[in-house]
Amino acid sequence: MRKIIHVDMDAFYASIEQRDHPEYKGKPLAVGRAAERGVVAAASYEARKRGVHSAMPSLTALARCPEIIFVPARFDVYREISAQIREIFLEYTDLVEPLSLDEAYLDVTRNKFGIRSATVIAKEIRGKIREATRLTASAGVSVNKFLAKVASDYKKPDGMFVIPPEEAERFAETLKIEQFWGVGRVTAKKMRDSGIHTGGDLRKFGEAELVRLFGKAGRMYYLFARGVDDREVMPERVRKSLGAENTFLSDSCDEKELIKRLWGVAQETWNRVSKSCFFGRTVTLKIKYADFRDVTRRKTLPKTVRKLEVFWKIAIELLSSIKFDEENKIRLMGLTVSNTEENSYGFRQLLLDFGDDEEYQPMGEISGTHFSKYELLPRQDTCTYPLTRPE
Repeated sequence: MRKIIHVDMDAFYASIEQRDHPEYKGKPLAVGRAAERGVVAAASYEARKRGVHSAMPSLTALARCPEIIFVPARFDVYREISAQIREIFLEYTDLVEPLSLDEAYLDVTRNKFGIRSATVIAKEIRGKIREATRLTASAGVSVNKFLAKVASDYKKPDGMFVIPPEEAERFAETLKIEQFWGVGRVTAKKMRDSGIHTGGDLRKFGEAELVRLFGKAGRMYYLFARGVDDREVMPERVRKSLGAENTFLSDSCDEKELIKRLWGVAQETWNRVSKSCFFGRTVTLKIKYADFRDVTRRKTLPKTVRKLEVFWKIAIELLSSIKFDEENKIRLMGLTVSNTEENSYGFRQLLLDFGDDEEYQPMGEISGTHFSKYELLPRQDTCTYPLTRPE
C-alpha cells in the first residue's frame, strides 16, 4: 500500500508578492496586468473572496473588486523559490513528481528517514517550507494520487487533511463529480445529464457502461469512484509538447497583421524548440477568436521538423485553413511542436542533419499557389507576406 502526499502551495505567486511587499498584506492582490487584454495569473485569498480567480480577464477582476492591486509577474523569483521547495521534498524521497511550480506529488512509502507515518512527513515538510520561505503550504495524505490531491484542497489555506485507507472508498462516494480528476466542464455536464452528481452516483454504473459513455476515461472514473488509483508517482515527467502563444492587444482579421503576429509566435516557439532540442513531427496551430472560441489545426510529417523554414511553411499553411473576417476576429495565436521521436528508454534520439530537407508536402494547391514555394520571413517585425486562402 502506497503512502502518497500532495503538497500545494497556498496562492503561490500572490503570496510571494505579499511576502516581499508587506504593504500588500491582507489586501486583494492579483499577479498580472491591469490592462484591456490583461489576465489574472494568480489571486490572493483576499481577492478570491471577492470572486477573482486565475485566468480571469483583468477587467472582470477590476469590476468585481475595484480596489484590487495588480503587480507584474516575476517568474524568475517564483522558479527560484519552487526549486528551493523541491530540495526540501528531495530530503525525504527521490519520488517527487512536480505538477507545476507550486504543487507536487511525493511517494514516501519508502523514505530516506524510514519514517512510517506519511502524516508526520507531511507535517515536517510544511514546517520546513514555512521556515525556509515564509510561505504556507497545504497537504493531502492518502493511499493514492487521486485521493491525496483531493485531500490537499480540504483544509486550504495552510492546512492538512488525511484520508486513511479504510475510509478511501466511502470518501470517494461523497465527492462531487467536479472534484474527480479528469472531469472537466463538458464531462461534468454529460455526467449530470446521465444522473451522475456524486461519486456514489458514479459507483452505480458498471465499467462497461462508463466506457461506452465516456470512452477510455470511463475505466478511470470507475476506479476513482471506488477510491482506487494505480498511477505511480513519476519523478521524471516526459514533456509531450513545447510551444508559445500570444494574446494580442487588439482583435484582428487583417491578413498581413495576422501573418506578422504568427511570425512572432513562430520565432518564439522555434527558439524554445531549438534550445531544448525538442524536435517533433507534429505542428499544431491554436486560434482563439474574439468570442473566446478555440480552434486548432495540426499537421504531422513523416520525419521530425528540424528547420525553421519547414516549421514556418507548415505554420502558414495551417493559418490558411483558418476562417477570419469581421465577424471572426482573432485574439490569440499559438504554435506547438509535439510527437517527438524517443526510444523505449525515454531518451530522445540525436538526429544529424545531412542537408536533406524534411519530407514536407503541402496540403495541396490552394488558388494556384503551392505553400511549399513560400519563402521564410525576414527576422523583423514588419511583414508584407501574402496569404492565399480558400474562399
